[in-house]
This record gives sequence, C-alpha cells and structure tokens, in this order.
Amino acid sequence: MESIFQQIAHCIEFGKINKPSPYPPDMKDQDGADELTRKALDEGASPNDILTEALMSGMEKVGIKFRENKIFVPQVLMSAKAMSTAMVHLRPFFISGEARRKGVFVIGTVQGDLHDIGKNLVSMMVEGNGYEVIDLGTDVSSEKFLEAVKKYPGCVVGLSALLTTTMTNMEKIVSDLKTEQPDMKVCIGGAPVTEDFRSRINADFYSPDPQGLVEYLNGIAS
Repeated sequence: MESIFQQIAHCIEFGKINKPSPYPPDMKDQDGADELTRKALDEGASPNDILTEALMSGMEKVGIKFRENKIFVPQVLMSAKAMSTAMVHLRPFFISGEARRKGVFVIGTVQGDLHDIGKNLVSMMVEGNGYEVIDLGTDVSSEKFLEAVKKYPGCVVGLSALLTTTMTNMEKIVSDLKTEQPDMKVCIGGAPVTEDFRSRINADFYSPDPQGLVEYLNGIAS
C-alpha cells in the first residue's frame, strides 16, 4: 500500500489531477490523484491513511517549495486542484465520522477587501493537511466570523487582507473575537501584514506563507 500512497503524493506534489489531464507533460496518460485515490480505497486503504500518508505528504512538499520560491502560484493551484479531486473520494468518510480531521479552520478576507487568491491558497493548503476548512469568502464582517465561531466550537480563525486600508478592519475583527472568546486563536496574513502588526492588534499568529500557518496549526493540534 505504501507504493500507491507515494504515487498519490507525487501526483499532489506535481499537480497531476487525473489521467486525461495534460499537466505535467512528463505524466501524460498516467493515472492521477483522482484514479489513484479511488484505487487505494478499493484496495482497502483507510481514508485516514490516504490523507496522512499521501495527500498531506504531497502538500507539505508543495508548501515548502512555495516558501522557498521553487514553485509559484500556478503550480500551487494545480497541486491544490489535484488534492481537491482526491478529497472528493475521502469527504464522505469524514462526513460519516469514519475518518477524522485534525480540527476546524475558519477563514475569510476581512470586511472591505474582495481579494481572495491568497485566502484560497491558504484554504487549500490547510485542507490538504487534514483540517476541515470553513471558507467564509471575501468582505467578511465581525458578525459573520462570530457566527462561525459559535457554530464551530474550538475552531481556529484566519483573517486575510491584501489592502493596507482594510487592515484596520482586521484589527476590529480580532478585538471582537477576543472580546467574545478570549482564548480564541486568531491568525492573520496577507501582503501588507507584518509580525509587528500582529503583535499590535493582539492576534495570535502571523506567517508570510501558508506552510508556516500549517506548522502552527499542527502544533496546536498535537
């Protein structure tokens, strides 16, 4: 079974979605994450093992490469698409409770900001590392974040902003969340965001890249 996990991880790392997919060229006409995940389940592999030994293994390599500027957004999106295609086969097991998630991560781009590429990258990386991701979308108010926090007790919240003008809304949302639940873990990120800003607004964590966030979440979950 280890061999098929390695094949799935390879597909995730290099963005091989399924057999018809022409990308990457050197894997043309080969099975992708879609077919191999289905095959692993058919052969009796547990959904948890597929998630941890294959999907998470592949996405971790993607995250490290992205952090080190060895790959760029288009390649990450292809890997995320491969991961999402594999997750279609695993999701019913998580819904039924037969398989387990590490935790719940609620994310959204803050009120006034409609940018979502960074948020989407983070969402896909976090999901690929074993978490249930609740994506609230863009232009998300404090009220929507608070509703989600009440619906998913024990979740971690992620706030994204691409504009310096919307960073003030990030500060308000952190304040509102902490007022409601002082122990709530709130992570922030986005192009203009810095560690100094995180400290100033009393957020719990900042990372310039998705892999840093994944490592933080894993630290909390362990």
